Amino acid sequence: MDGLLLDSEILWHRAEVEIFGSLGVPLTDAEGRSTKGMFVNEVVDFWYAQYPWSGPSTDDVVDLLLGRVGELVETEGRLLPGALWALDETGKRGPLALASSTPMALIVRCLKHFELLDRFSSIHSAEFESYGKPHPAVFLTAAASLSVAPSDCLALEDSAAGVLAAKAARMTVVAVPTNDDRDHREFSLADLVLDSLEDLRSEWLDERFA
Repeated sequence: MDGLLLDSEILWHRAEVEIFGSLGVPLTDAEGRSTKGMFVNEVVDFWYAQYPWSGPSTDDVVDLLLGRVGELVETEGRLLPGALWALDETGKRGPLALASSTPMALIVRCLKHFELLDRFSSIHSAEFESYGKPHPAVFLTAAASLSVAPSDCLALEDSAAGVLAAKAARMTVVAVPTNDDRDHREFSLADLVLDSLEDLRSEWLDERFA
């Protein structure tokens, strides 16, 4: 969802810079988004281990981040180019599930805001898994919910951790990295790498999922 369908990755980045910066985490480190694709609790624990702060608990910081991201999505968020096209074209070929590292409450909030909730047969958050991406658990759960073998699934991802997770689940993977992330070697594992979801072609989908 974040960074693939919605331009919310930059909003997550802003929220992290604001909130972690206020807690004394150096902005130059937070700006790296080295935690992209991780579950939010893991992100908070990561930065707390690097720069322990006094005051709010890690659970409180998670709540602050989720609330701020939700506000930013509803006031400034937009669908990324090709998002609706990709949902239309993939939805013609099979049921759709959403598998995200974002907590469920924020997933639902974002999808409702963009009127996308009914597009998916099932919705899954890594918060209910023992491990987040790059572990494949959330993808395997999503496939099982659709009664589709993982090897028959197509996963669309924007993060390196997500590509690793989907390939570990034995899925076909389309990656749509940002320009800054494109050189990450994990994307070489994807079956197809695109600049935008606008570049996803029905002919390619037919070849793979006729």
